[in-house]
Amino acid sequence: MSDPTTTRVGFIGLGNIGKPMALRLASQASSRSLALSVYDVAAEPLAELAAAGAQVASSVAALAADVDVLCVMVRDDDQVRDVLGEVLGRSERDGDRLTVVVHSTVAPTTPGELATTAARHGVRLVDAPVSGGSMGASAGTLAIMVGGSDDAFATVRPVLDAMASLVVHAGPIGAGTTFKLARNLMHFVAFTAATEAQRLAEAAGLDLKVLGDVVRHTDAITGGPGAIMHRETAAPIAEGDFWHGVFTHVRALGEKDLGFATDLADQLGVEVPLARLALERLGPGLGLEEHDPPDTEESS
Repeated sequence: MSDPTTTRVGFIGLGNIGKPMALRLASQASSRSLALSVYDVAAEPLAELAAAGAQVASSVAALAADVDVLCVMVRDDDQVRDVLGEVLGRSERDGDRLTVVVHSTVAPTTPGELATTAARHGVRLVDAPVSGGSMGASAGTLAIMVGGSDDAFATVRPVLDAMASLVVHAGPIGAGTTFKLARNLMHFVAFTAATEAQRLAEAAGLDLKVLGDVVRHTDAITGGPGAIMHRETAAPIAEGDFWHGVFTHVRALGEKDLGFATDLADQLGVEVPLARLALERLGPGLGLEEHDPPDTEESS
C-alpha cells in the first residue's frame, strides 16, 4: 500500500526536454514527497532514469494505473492523443482520480478536446507547456504555463514546482497552450529578425559571431523584447498615462534606428522585410497613434 502523503508521479516521453525534466523530478522526489515512475519507447533514457531512482513501467497503461499525476512530454498532437488513448484504456482504480499534464506544445484546440474526452473517463487534464529548453529543464528553471481548473492546478502544482522556477496558472483549459504560442511567436519572429540583422552585418563586412556576443550580452542587461511587456492591456495609451511617455521615447529611438538600418540595407542591397514592417508597426503596436515615420535621410 502506497504512502498517502506521497504523490505518485508518472512521466512519459524522455526526449531532449522530457528526460531532463524527469531527471529533475527524480532528484527532487524524496525532498518533495514524490514517487516517480517513467515510460518511454527508448531503452537508454529509461536506464538513466532507473539509475536516478525512478521506477520503470512496462507500458503507458501500467504507468497510468499506478500514479496520481501523469506528465506527458511527447512530440506532437498525434502522439499526445495516442498516449491519452492508452491512458484512458487503463484498468479502473478504486475511486482515486488521475490528473494528466500535457507538456507538449499542441494546437490551440487540442487541450479542450482532450480534456472533454478525459472527463468522460473520470480523468482530469491540464495543458502545461514549458519554456526554457533543455538547459532550463536540467537546472529546474523552466517556466510552465498551465491551463485548467483551480482544483486541477492545485493538484499538479507541487509536481511542477519540482521542475520549474516559474509556474503560472494561465487560466482555463487551453490557456497554457495559448501562453506558449504567444511566447513562441515572439521567440521565432525575433529569430527571423536576427537572420535579417546577420545578413545586414555580413554585407557590411562585420563579424557575425561578435555581433551574437553583443546581442546576448545586452539582452541579458535590458531584458530583450520582454522589456516592453509591463502593461495589462494592448489598447491605445492615453497621453496622460505613465507608459505614454516611456513608449514615446522607445518609439523615437526605434524608428530612428530602424530607419537608419533600412537605409543601410538599401545601400548594401540586403532584403530586410521584417525591419520595414517593424518601422511601420512599432508605434501602433506600443499603443501610440500612427504617424509617418521619420525621414532618416533628412534627419541624418
